[in-house]
Amino acid sequence: MKKITKSNKNIFLKGILPLLLLLSFIFNPLKVPAEVAETEINGELMNASSEFLRDLDFETWQLVAYKSPLYEDKLILRVIGYPGNLRIDHPTDLKVESGRKQWLLDDKTLLNVELANDGRQAAAEFDLDKLIKNLDKNRPLRLSLSGVFSELPVPPFLVKEWRSIN
Repeated sequence: MKKITKSNKNIFLKGILPLLLLLSFIFNPLKVPAEVAETEINGELMNASSEFLRDLDFETWQLVAYKSPLYEDKLILRVIGYPGNLRIDHPTDLKVESGRKQWLLDDKTLLNVELANDGRQAAAEFDLDKLIKNLDKNRPLRLSLSGVFSELPVPPFLVKEWRSIN
């Protein structure tokens, strides 16, 4: 007859190791570095945050946040889609929600001559300055643009990047 015993190795792998890993993530959470880099926008090099996100319909959008000399150094959010995806009547404000809070970001697209004359209509710009000045935390956001996308989730790490742009 065989005697069944538990080995110390199994106890370590199944019990103690997962507990140690969990504790290490609690006390040392993963840090996501900001991806603000010099980018050419409107023919000039400037610091910008650029990220690709998917809306709830699985369409991909590029969000670029930058301080624009065209708008008195205000923080601008450029939403870029595939040509043809962004055909909207300007001005159309961008709705932003976080919990019970809501903001409407002013459409600045027609003030940018380059975007206003672009026949592809693949990009729109919004005044992000007002929103960022009202945020005191890096909270998740939900964007919606009437007739274009109903909900585009923005993770907190991206909000942190936007807040870090000088």
